[in-house]
Amino acid sequence: MQSLSIAATGMMAQQLNVEVISNNIANMSTSGFKRQRAEFQDLLYQNLRRVGTNSSDAGTIVPAGVQVGLGVKTASVNRIMTQGNLDNTENKLDMAIQGRGYFRVELPSGEDAYTRAGSFQISADGQLVTADGYTLSPGINIPPEAIDVTISRDGQVQVTLQGETASQVIGQIELATFANHAGLDPLGNNLFVETAASGAPTIGVPANDGVGSILQGFLETSNVNAVTEITTLITAQRAYEMNAKVITASDEMMSVTTNIK
Repeated sequence: MQSLSIAATGMMAQQLNVEVISNNIANMSTSGFKRQRAEFQDLLYQNLRRVGTNSSDAGTIVPAGVQVGLGVKTASVNRIMTQGNLDNTENKLDMAIQGRGYFRVELPSGEDAYTRAGSFQISADGQLVTADGYTLSPGINIPPEAIDVTISRDGQVQVTLQGETASQVIGQIELATFANHAGLDPLGNNLFVETAASGAPTIGVPANDGVGSILQGFLETSNVNAVTEITTLITAQRAYEMNAKVITASDEMMSVTTNIK
C-alpha cells in the first residue's frame, strides 16, 4: 500500500509550506523584505499499464493506461519581487527604491552584497553605512560641517555646508539590477549576494535605462499581505490534516487486512 508514503510526502510538503508562510508573516515589518512562495511538483509515476502500448495483436492502442503517482516534492521556494509600499520616515538618510534595483554595500570580506533596505546612517568617518556598519558602494562621505543632505531621484547626493547658501555635489548613488532577481542568494540581515542563477549585476544610475528611482525620506516596507498569508496558511493546514487522515485511513485498512481470519 503506497498511500502511507504518498501521504507522508504530502505532510512534509505542507510542513515546508507552513514554514515559508511563517517566515513571511514574521517579516511583515522588515524593510525591503520580499515574500516567498513554495512551489511543488508531483513525483514519479508507477506505470501499472503503460499508455500507448498495444492491447491486442490487431494493433489496438491503450488510450489512457494506469499510472499511480508516488507523491509530491518541493521544486523551489520562489521570492516574489513585487514593489512594497513606501513609508514616509522624514529621515534624510532613509532611501526607498521605486522600481528595479538594489543598493550595493561592501561586506567586511570585501565582497559586494545587495539590499532593498535603504535605512542608512553616518559612520564615525562620515561614510554612509547600513545598520550593521557596511559601507554603501560607491562610498558617500558626508562632511562633518554639513547641515543638510539632499538626495535626488537620480541618486545625486548634495550637501549644504554651514555658512554657505549654495549646495555642492559630493557623490552619486548607483543601483544594481539582475537578469534573474529570484536567483539571488539571501544572507539574512536584508542582504543578498549574486549567484550563477542571478547573473552578474548591471550597475546603473537611478531613474535611467529601466533602473528604479530614489525617494529620499522613505523606506520600502515588506510586500507581505497579511490577508493572503493567513488564507494560504489555513489552506496549508487543511491540506496537512487531509494527508494525516489518509495515513489514518491506510492504517485502518491495513489493520483490517491483518485481522482477516
